[in-house]
Amino acid sequence: MSKYEPVELKMSFHEHYKAMWPFVKPYTFRALLAVLISIPIGALDSVVALSLKPYMDIVLVDKSAQSPTYIPFLIIAFTTLQGGLNYAATYMNTWVGTKINHDLKRHLFKKLLCLETSFFDNHDSGMIIQRFNSDTATACSGLLDNLKTFISRFFSSVSLICVLFYNSWQLAIIAVIVLICALMPLSSVKRRIKKSITQNVQESTKIYTNYNETHNGNKTISSYNMQNYIYEKFNSALIKIFKLSMKVVQKTGWMTPLMHIIVSAGIGGVIWFGSTLIVNGTISAGNFVSFITALILLYTPIKSIGKSFNNVQISFLAIERIVELINRVPTIADCEHPKILEKIKNEIEFKNVVFEYIKDCPVLKNVNLKVKAGSNIAIVGNSGGGKTTLVNLLPRFYEVCKGQILIDGTDIREYSLKSLRDNIAVVFQDNFLFSGTIRDNILFGKPDATEKDINNVLKMVYLDDFVKGLENGLDTEIGERGTLLSGGQKQRLAIARALIKNAPIVILDEATSALDNKSEAVVQKAIENLMKNRTVFVIAHRLSTVKNAEQIIVINDGQIVEQGTHEELLKISNGAYTALYNAQFKTK
Repeated sequence: MSKYEPVELKMSFHEHYKAMWPFVKPYTFRALLAVLISIPIGALDSVVALSLKPYMDIVLVDKSAQSPTYIPFLIIAFTTLQGGLNYAATYMNTWVGTKINHDLKRHLFKKLLCLETSFFDNHDSGMIIQRFNSDTATACSGLLDNLKTFISRFFSSVSLICVLFYNSWQLAIIAVIVLICALMPLSSVKRRIKKSITQNVQESTKIYTNYNETHNGNKTISSYNMQNYIYEKFNSALIKIFKLSMKVVQKTGWMTPLMHIIVSAGIGGVIWFGSTLIVNGTISAGNFVSFITALILLYTPIKSIGKSFNNVQISFLAIERIVELINRVPTIADCEHPKILEKIKNEIEFKNVVFEYIKDCPVLKNVNLKVKAGSNIAIVGNSGGGKTTLVNLLPRFYEVCKGQILIDGTDIREYSLKSLRDNIAVVFQDNFLFSGTIRDNILFGKPDATEKDINNVLKMVYLDDFVKGLENGLDTEIGERGTLLSGGQKQRLAIARALIKNAPIVILDEATSALDNKSEAVVQKAIENLMKNRTVFVIAHRLSTVKNAEQIIVINDGQIVEQGTHEELLKISNGAYTALYNAQFKTK
């Protein structure tokens, strides 16, 4: 293993649940309080059953004039207490569940922000929404809601079983055996539904992805009349989800009716045997009525416990998926003792760099390149040749597979990610603008920039007149992804964001591709003036923008095939650069 690779800690199955402890720990007291409140909620179920024995024996059997009038009031009092405790437990569980849910979302979102670019290449937006957002709600809310139910029912069952044995140990043994038989099918629930639930989650991510693609690609959908195609994709996912949901029902839905049959048989058996005990004088009528009442109170929730237990297992499966994310170690991270990159003094060197997105399909092949600090380097070549990939390795959006990238003789993996990226400003080919104002998007480059700084860069990117003409100026909302701006305006705003960062290394990936000739000339002039004494990587298809570069690097099929100035490269007969140049400009 390379010394630059982060070490991934693998956890056993049993340790997965321990990973959740840091999120539960801050709310332990309230969680325990909610549990403790649930105990008397269940235990108080036995009061009604227990109070029926003296009532039946004294009033209905002995017909005593001294009727226990306190019993109805006692039942009302305990039921009122039970209702109040139930409300308190529900409130506390919701409070704790929501807090844990939000803490998990914060942690996972912070983890998401630190994950490597390849993670987003390999996972669509639907998967991210499902795994990083929806699973937390399923895990926390579903588990805690059902936990309250199970705790209250457990102590209800314990107290009611005590009432059963108090009234008749013979009948109680029959009732407990039936109860065990009714609960046995629950032991296989998780194993039965795990595969179907996992597939269901995977299909659900496609639903989220369809919504996102419809929102972001609405113009493309309309222009190509793709409505039917997109609808069929959406409908296909829904059909698969329906089939998977029905599979879960097929595997677990029989448990509730089976429990109902077993429980009904148990009640029938108890009534038959109880009648014999009454005739023999072993138990009184009051004992029997109290017993039957306790038995019905015990068995009634058991008949429907299958569905609740399914929900608990679904919550546990969500917890397992969450723990996978919690334990995920980013493949691109700081080494154990990272250095701080203050500035670039000498040079940047690509040394025998090999990179591949897909194993055994190299995009870059043993690239060697030295760039002096403060120089202006242009990278050109055929599409798909590896130009953008090369510069994406510098800020460590991806990690080299072999070789090294050195800044002043030090491998960039030895620098902290923050200090490395603080020294690099990037304008991408497909720039992303955030929802908010023009000011917000510029300040991403330099949060402490002054009004003067902002106005200066606006002039440099030919946006000052446009912003002055807006009613709210810099505080104008630009919409999600900058939808309220034209393509050229979005590009110039992204350039302004990079310019204001004032970093010693600048990467311009087709930075002027969306500009008209007038705007391009102004922006190009601003870039040239501002980037003096800085190391600049310019990727361009339009060779007119790179003529004045100090060095032009021609990359084809992942290899540097030519290197030199514009004039030097044109002197190479049948050269790659000459072929590109002649394809763009008519020669006499």
